Amino acid sequence: MFAGPTATILNTPDLITSNKARIRHGLPLRPSPFDVLRPQRLAAPVTVYIEAFSAHPLERDAAALYAPPDGWLDGDGTFHDERPSEDATPVYVAELRPDDGLYPLPYMARQANGSAWEETGTAPFAPPGAARQTFYPDARRLYEEIERFGLADYGTSVELGTSADFDFFRAAPSGGYTADPDSECPGQDFFVYYPYHLQQEPGLANLALATNQVQAVLATGEHVGVQWLEGSPTVDETLYWLGLVVDTTVPIIGHAAQRRHQSLSADGDRNVVDGVKYLVSGVSLNERGEDRVGACLIVDELVYTARDVTKVDARPGGYEVTGGHGGIVADLGGYGPPQLTYLPARRHTHRSDLRLTVLPEKVSGVTGTLDAGVSLVDVPTKDTEGLVPAAMPHVVITKYGRYVAARTGADGLPAPDDEVEVLARIKANLAAAPLAGFVCEGMSPFGMADPARNAALSVAIFAGMPVVRTGRGNTGGMAYRTDPTFISGNNLTATKARMLLMAALLKLGALPPAQDPFHPTPDERAATQEAVARYQALFDTH
Repeated sequence: MFAGPTATILNTPDLITSNKARIRHGLPLRPSPFDVLRPQRLAAPVTVYIEAFSAHPLERDAAALYAPPDGWLDGDGTFHDERPSEDATPVYVAELRPDDGLYPLPYMARQANGSAWEETGTAPFAPPGAARQTFYPDARRLYEEIERFGLADYGTSVELGTSADFDFFRAAPSGGYTADPDSECPGQDFFVYYPYHLQQEPGLANLALATNQVQAVLATGEHVGVQWLEGSPTVDETLYWLGLVVDTTVPIIGHAAQRRHQSLSADGDRNVVDGVKYLVSGVSLNERGEDRVGACLIVDELVYTARDVTKVDARPGGYEVTGGHGGIVADLGGYGPPQLTYLPARRHTHRSDLRLTVLPEKVSGVTGTLDAGVSLVDVPTKDTEGLVPAAMPHVVITKYGRYVAARTGADGLPAPDDEVEVLARIKANLAAAPLAGFVCEGMSPFGMADPARNAALSVAIFAGMPVVRTGRGNTGGMAYRTDPTFISGNNLTATKARMLLMAALLKLGALPPAQDPFHPTPDERAATQEAVARYQALFDTH
């Protein structure tokens, strides 16, 4: 179980001081007639009297089916073994103990100055040192609360712990320990989005380290599957990446949530339970016990291949299949165990040509300038720990739109100088990112862009940087192969093509640079086409 970044599924509503605490300390009351109850632990045993027939409005209607209560409380609250009067309240007696686990209780804490907590921070837009965290540091507490408070369909508990044993890991997690001797730093060791003004995002190095961690954990052979939790806008990208590069025969699945844990109609808890059900069922395994489906996102009782799913709205059910083909591989609704609906044809995990164990330890990158020339340089990409974080490829997305400013040069051809953003990125890549490339989100499904952008991207190609063309938005067809120096992104979205191109750069390295990227010779063009064909083979199969 890996806790990833900015994960709503690991996020909880702000802890607000209850009215019981406000009454106790003479603080202004909140208008709600009820206190919100939050999971907390008892410090000592306590005996409680539970009113009989209060669990459901129609319990009393079936009173004849019930055994006698444990006793009665009179009007003064005194307990009696025998019913003292007709108006006495029947009760059950229960001893609640600390070792029972969490109980829903009023939140009694206040700020250090004695005032009530009204939000996560001590004040609106409080700096990190004056704001509490709402994300769990890992999923251990999440799973405990699901099992403690979740209800199965027939009134029994949700059986996570009896279904499997869990190991919990933190891979670029959403919450961190800032008061420990080895204090963690937000934006470096953990990545939150709430409070919104404190949002942080992980970088390429964090992706490399998380990949190495997942690979190392699975290399022990002790696990039957992986659950990955991440923010809903990006979880599909990370899962697709892990399915490309992690060498494993066990399933890799991920979950997200549109609503925070503990909030009204929170969807993440059910997604986690469904994920455990999918993994322990073995439905994705072949006769040799190897995963045959690949990395998947399990949300809303459906199993999507990570390659073919994207978030389209911030609500349960807000996911769609992209690319126009397949996407949903199993269903967790209805009766019985999960049922597969089809098997993906794309390579993944132990069948991937991009898995970590077969990637080279170094590849060729490019360096130099467009004016003075571009040359190849060796880039160490893998060591004993796995991926080298500093070598992670830089791939950016550029997007086509009609009615852009464009002009032609003296020869009547499109002028790449108009695409200042693309040329600036090429120059920056040559200066600091020897492994780099572009994804052009062009016409749907063709993948083509306007002539000036195409010309600028051709400069990138002949400077050693591969360029992938994809259709715009949720294309329903395959990007065309109109120029053999460009890679066709198949039916991938631009974001998924970016992940695949990053992995492909770690395997194949840079394209052979031309002496003058603005004017390649026929031989240089032929060499580039040959190199691009190797990239194309990966995009056609992964």
